[in-house]
Amino acid sequence: MTLAIVLAAGAAGGTDEAGERLAGQWRRAGAAEVRVAADLSELAALVADAGGPVLVSGTDLVAHTAVLKHLATSPVGPTVALVLTDSPAPGQVAVREERGQVVAVGDPGELPDATGVFGGALRVGVGDLPALAAAARSAATAAGPGAAAVPSAGSAVDRLFAELAACGTLAFAHRVRLLVAHRVVDPAGRAAAEAAVAAVDEDRAELRLSVKERDDFFTTFFVSTWSPYVAKAAARIGLGPTAVTMISVAFAVAAAVLFGVGGRPALVAGAVLLYLGFVLDCVDGQLARYTRHFSAWGGWLDTMADRAKEYLVYAGLGYGATHAGFRYGWALAIAAMTLQTVRHMTDTWYGVLHDEAARRPRPATGDAGGIGGKLNAASTKVQADTGSVSYWLKRTVVFPIGERWALIALTAALFGPLVALCAVLVWGTLAFAYTGALRTLRARWMRVPVLTTVDATLHRDDGPLARTLPVSRGPLALAVFGALGAAVLLVAALRTVHADGRLPGWAVPVGLLVLLAGGFGARAAHAGPLDWLVPAALRAGEYLFAIAVGVAGRAPAWLIFGYVFVLTLHHYDLTARLEKRQAAPPLHAATLGWDGRSVVLAVASIAGIASIALATLGTYLLVVFVASVVLAWVVLPARARRTPVPVGGGDRSPG
Repeated sequence: MTLAIVLAAGAAGGTDEAGERLAGQWRRAGAAEVRVAADLSELAALVADAGGPVLVSGTDLVAHTAVLKHLATSPVGPTVALVLTDSPAPGQVAVREERGQVVAVGDPGELPDATGVFGGALRVGVGDLPALAAAARSAATAAGPGAAAVPSAGSAVDRLFAELAACGTLAFAHRVRLLVAHRVVDPAGRAAAEAAVAAVDEDRAELRLSVKERDDFFTTFFVSTWSPYVAKAAARIGLGPTAVTMISVAFAVAAAVLFGVGGRPALVAGAVLLYLGFVLDCVDGQLARYTRHFSAWGGWLDTMADRAKEYLVYAGLGYGATHAGFRYGWALAIAAMTLQTVRHMTDTWYGVLHDEAARRPRPATGDAGGIGGKLNAASTKVQADTGSVSYWLKRTVVFPIGERWALIALTAALFGPLVALCAVLVWGTLAFAYTGALRTLRARWMRVPVLTTVDATLHRDDGPLARTLPVSRGPLALAVFGALGAAVLLVAALRTVHADGRLPGWAVPVGLLVLLAGGFGARAAHAGPLDWLVPAALRAGEYLFAIAVGVAGRAPAWLIFGYVFVLTLHHYDLTARLEKRQAAPPLHAATLGWDGRSVVLAVASIAGIASIALATLGTYLLVVFVASVVLAWVVLPARARRTPVPVGGGDRSPG
């Protein structure tokens, strides 16, 4: 249950009428209970008794109810602060944000690089409630301008937020776009703010807000110009984001089938369905933002569905190219899927790296000098120049999903599946090289050991064997060494197949030993500036080894594709959980780890049953994945709902 607290103490421009108005707005924004606190001590007592998220605002805030609703339902993090671009009033708290995180607070004069001011409202997640209560007690007892490192905030809610930030609580920033929110200091300011609120069509603004503030070129100009109206229509007929996601999956599957059938009419129809499926892929997120229906399940499903749809389309293209007479159609599809998965692993880990870098003070050596610092400054400048040619080039060259789907649709319709797969591979490889080089330079400059902040064993996907291998330094060098060994084995297998020969009996065991060398770094500290690349290198090594085993064992290409596809589902599950900092999948131990699966395939290859092993192990992993999904999103939440959760003591009755 969400509790909203209107803090009436020490707010310039605040009145009893303003407090009652805000209380009503919080109720309309979804708060289950609303209380008015006379001071910070009373707020601390209310927080100590809360059993769910807490919303806090001062009475000097004038805003659309939608602003409060968006803050209350924001999916970016458990604790979120309203941030305004207004000129700061005396005593307000200036903030600096990076990547959506509030990374510094201070007096406006002492924070010259501030990006906004605290907007007088915040949502605090359950895990941060003890810190909120402690901050309220500290702010209540602080004399004068406040304790050390706490800005001299004038109003009680400003002092509370400053103390909360001083405690080290991570807060995400919620900025106001298109709607209105102002802090007021006098009746004239209140009247002006209320007039500004009344002048905005709230529903129309919310529909425009359903579109991401910054998106890719194709999505911005060829999808989001009309997809919000589809989202509004879906809301009117009662479709939820999950239903829209499922429809988009159906469209992508139909497109994949048509690409496999071949023939110009089928290819054109497949391209149209692929485009419409991508539109619906955007609509599900826009619908969630428009209706404010967010859930961990919805976010996870969207991530998984995006990748599954794309790879099913690759399968259709691979089959279509093979059916049209090209011998290596499936090989191109496998290569495209492997490339995109490894790319996505680096994207995810680089994002986590950047988030961690934003939260930490940079060491003295991490100044603005050097090529890494210059690249960082240049990237920041380009990102700030929204709408410029350089801005759109930067967003397009990395080959995001909108551009990938547009390229597939156009090339498949005009030239056929073979050209579509080749185009994806060429642009994808160039984008990988471009982003990899620049990110490596910037990561060396940031010098943040990101893998020390997460469960490295989980996200490396280590099995029992890797966890028991001797400790060795250099986890990245070892992981890359293992991946290169798998690549050499694959090249050798392809050459023998092309020459209609057989790999020597020792090749797969030696390849396995080289691959397993990557496990020697499992228990070593992943504190190097480039160790965020370790999971991607391990993914590349496992996939290349599995493909090599399949090729050497003369397994059907579609079977190899299917096995790697199942592996990607498992690894994207881990990726989605990393992004939300969630626990491991319930049945993660049953997946054997990258090392265990590779050993099973190697033994099967030696025994001459590679095809049987790929089919059996792939089916087993798929069953484990589905069972884990059911446990994680159906069984365990149902048990949690049936189990009473104790909350703090005290009388929760009104008054």
